[in-house]
Amino acid sequence: MSVMRFVAANSRDAMRQVREALGDDALILANRRIDEGVEILAMVESAVDAAAAESRPGRQAPVATPAAPPAPTRPQPERPEPARPEPARPQPARPQPAPYGTEPTPAAAPGGFESMSAQLLEEMRDMRSLLAREQAKREPDAGGRREQLQRVLLEAGFRLDLAQEVVAALPEELAGPGSVDEPTMAWLHRQLLMRLQGPDDEAAFMDRTGIVALIGPTGVGKTTTTAKLAARYVRRHGTRPVALVTTDSFRIGAHEQLRIYARLLDVPMYALNADQPVSDLLTRMQGKSWVIIDTVGMSQRDQRVIEQVAHLRGGASPVRLVLALNAASQAETLEEVVVRYRQAAQAAGAELTDCVITKQDEAGRLGPVLGIIMRHGLRLLFVSHGQRVPEDMSVADPDALIRQALESRVPTTDTPPGPASEPVGRSRSLLGQGRRLATLLQSLRQRLDGFREFEAVWDLLGLPPSVQQTRLETLLAAYPAHGQALGMLWGDRRRVKGERWSMPDLALNPDGHWLALPLLQHRQVAGQQARLEDVFYRLGVSVHLLVGLPDAEASRWLEQRQLTWSSLVRGSQRVDHAGERQTLSALAELAEPLDEVGCRFRGGAARLALSTLPVALTPKGNRRDAELMPVQAWFGSLRDAESGRSLASRYWVTPGRLGQEPAPLLLSQLQGDALAPLTRRAWQQLDPRELGELRPDARLLMAGGLAAVAAHLDLADDDAAMDLRAELLGLSGGRRRRRDVALLEALVQLFLVRDAIRHLGLGERETE
Repeated sequence: MSVMRFVAANSRDAMRQVREALGDDALILANRRIDEGVEILAMVESAVDAAAAESRPGRQAPVATPAAPPAPTRPQPERPEPARPEPARPQPARPQPAPYGTEPTPAAAPGGFESMSAQLLEEMRDMRSLLAREQAKREPDAGGRREQLQRVLLEAGFRLDLAQEVVAALPEELAGPGSVDEPTMAWLHRQLLMRLQGPDDEAAFMDRTGIVALIGPTGVGKTTTTAKLAARYVRRHGTRPVALVTTDSFRIGAHEQLRIYARLLDVPMYALNADQPVSDLLTRMQGKSWVIIDTVGMSQRDQRVIEQVAHLRGGASPVRLVLALNAASQAETLEEVVVRYRQAAQAAGAELTDCVITKQDEAGRLGPVLGIIMRHGLRLLFVSHGQRVPEDMSVADPDALIRQALESRVPTTDTPPGPASEPVGRSRSLLGQGRRLATLLQSLRQRLDGFREFEAVWDLLGLPPSVQQTRLETLLAAYPAHGQALGMLWGDRRRVKGERWSMPDLALNPDGHWLALPLLQHRQVAGQQARLEDVFYRLGVSVHLLVGLPDAEASRWLEQRQLTWSSLVRGSQRVDHAGERQTLSALAELAEPLDEVGCRFRGGAARLALSTLPVALTPKGNRRDAELMPVQAWFGSLRDAESGRSLASRYWVTPGRLGQEPAPLLLSQLQGDALAPLTRRAWQQLDPRELGELRPDARLLMAGGLAAVAAHLDLADDDAAMDLRAELLGLSGGRRRRRDVALLEALVQLFLVRDAIRHLGLGERETE
């Protein structure tokens, strides 16, 4: 076997040398850190196969194999490397002497070589996957999923800027080479669905009284749509409260067409001139709670559009404008229609936020019209797809519309113009980014209990301290509400290292997730038992995750009420087992092992191996001769999910009556390890000298809330969390450090941008 040695300043450069010299099928024999950087021993995989064939029965094994490293279980002493003029040049490996006091393993033994080959082949598979991942990160995503997804959107009729905006948020879990699969298409569907706003239900529109005016260019089907809406309203509320109005005095027979519909529906119809204000008819329509106006069709380029919208103002009665969009029109035409009619509405002092799609049955693709609606943040109410009244109209179903748009693609062989991915901060559509920020905030509110209260604390930023105190007291007096919290993750009562504050406590909702806004320790009542009683009677909390054992009084109180609790303890904690008093670390080998579970630890993927053992201990604060309390000891061993390297050990104690039920709680408590360092980092970023006046308690609440939200999103493994992570990481141009830290910094940036928008007076369009 020809073993080659590679030395470089870091592992990335060393891997590049391996790939350039030996190809992607290289077999990594060993790697270690040296004074010059990183040393890797590698060889071609085919050499291993040839050597293994030589070692099979019937063939003579080689007398010596200089490249064979010592047995993996025997440590090799590091020796100073000779000076090399070019450290990065591949060199043959030099044999290392066996450690002192050990016998060298003969390399000529066939059995030993076969064992070594099997082990090396197993390591090769792991290192090959690592090389593939590193290569995917460094090389451009030519032909990868981002470009494929962009092509899918363009083939469906969506504009390039929207396609780039969407694929820029592709999560790292789905990015990389390979064809677009079902999970990736499901992600794309969710991204489009998040951008397409529909009605809550038909009642939200039909039960709202007032005046509705359908506006839009000529020939989009406003008159037929007016009749369909009126028919749906008559079905729901009867004929008495509805009236039809037309302002179309230009088209021949326009009045008669709507009059026929009014006669069939048995509702009155009124006619107005295009320059006559709606207020002139209000006295004649007394008792009508729902009035729909069919306006005259005007080209979006007609200067009279502004005058038309101005005449629709109904005096004291508000007029709700609804824009009709022809699904069969080109994207450029639809874009112009939305922009011009919105400008006209703004000039007239009105607001245009709702739309309907007409002539869906005539459209080859739905992507153009849906993309324009998404781009401008319009709310889609109804979809019209035929001439029958009222059968050929339905309430907008965003999910079904997006599915239909993605299925009605027109394949093309053209290469999509522009980059396949564009960072959020450099997107060409500021309106699109503002909508994304608003949607992201709304998604966080819907996902995380306590996020609205966290926002309210953030809104105190820059207010006078006296106002901050008053509003903060009012907010915290009612938070959390009774029943909102099922458990408590109690913080360490000691100060965080290097700071003058202690980690706030976090409440857990009935699903076991942290509430976004923490609870400050100095606002809790004094005494452990008193704190437990307070949250039990005031909030209904029945699960407690403690740092350290509860004291004697708290232990008795917990046992009397049969509440669930767990305590994180040290390995030096002494317990009684089999009549002997021993430390938990000494009893680990006797514990019953349970199944391993996946988790995240210190920003990376890990595996947690749990084992448990029934023991007994003396409650904290009791005499040594006091009655022992039966408990269940838990032992946790954390290892890196990829390398298998040992990361840490943890020990817990839970009531013996619970058996193995608390295992999920231990994982939740373990994942809370990330909160203190994240809170400290957030505290340092929330500098009042840069952000404005901020009370220390409000600052700590904001820091703890940022840490809780970032840690939750880092730990969650569902699709919605993956989408939120991708959106947040896109705000800062991608992840360049630990994921939880990157999420924390992205959240800070999200709120700073939100505040900047508000301070500039641009407002924030959000859907409550």
